[in-house]
Amino acid sequence: MEFRKKSKTSTEIPTSSMPDIVFMLLLFFMVSTVFRQSSGIPLDLPTAKKIEKLEAKTNVVNIWADGKDVSIDDKLVRVVDLRSIVYGKYVANPKLIISLKIDRSVEMNLLTAIHSELREAGALKVNYCAKFGD
Repeated sequence: MEFRKKSKTSTEIPTSSMPDIVFMLLLFFMVSTVFRQSSGIPLDLPTAKKIEKLEAKTNVVNIWADGKDVSIDDKLVRVVDLRSIVYGKYVANPKLIISLKIDRSVEMNLLTAIHSELREAGALKVNYCAKFGD
């Protein structure tokens, strides 16, 4: 006597609603994702009549200074530590551009100290940030 299986079960996964689910997930992640922007220190940047935009931000290190705090890539540092930090970044990426975002009320001695530390680190490509205006 032979026994036969009366019912066959399907092993396929239904994929008819898969595109709908994928597009809903894609839309959800597009709406809910927040891109991180460098915050730095709140500054009152000086104004300039003619400004140029940096081409690419991949090789840029931002340094913020507001008179009492100095920040490099969103981390507060002392001015004397700038040399070692920038030198380490410069060795890793020789195409590095230093972008200085200095408050208009900063005294010249702090700016001179920052420049001397950058010069000692070998970072000679320096960009000054300003906002457009008169």
